[in-house]
Amino acid sequence: MRQETLDRIRRFTEERDWDKYHTPANLAKSISIEANELLECFQWSDENYDLAHVKEELADVIVYCRNLLDKLGLDEDEIVTEKMGKNEAKYPVEKAKGKADKYDKL
Repeated sequence: MRQETLDRIRRFTEERDWDKYHTPANLAKSISIEANELLECFQWSDENYDLAHVKEELADVIVYCRNLLDKLGLDEDEIVTEKMGKNEAKYPVEKAKGKADKYDKL
């Protein structure tokens, strides 16, 4: 994410004095709520959805995730790199390619 976007998200929260409401638990709840609103965009059809609405809900999820990263002092590149290493070990290409099975079923 570009620095100017990060600064804008942080400034938005700061200007409204909302940091006091941004506990890790509240932010995690908000991520879940917004993710469900994103899912609602696809409730009745996998192909017929309003892209503008999808973008809005996806942006809400991303903003709350960014707020949670800040609150916990985490770096997104670091945690994603760590998780991808675990995923790559659980889902080796030679076992998982072209399959949607869970790692313990490969």
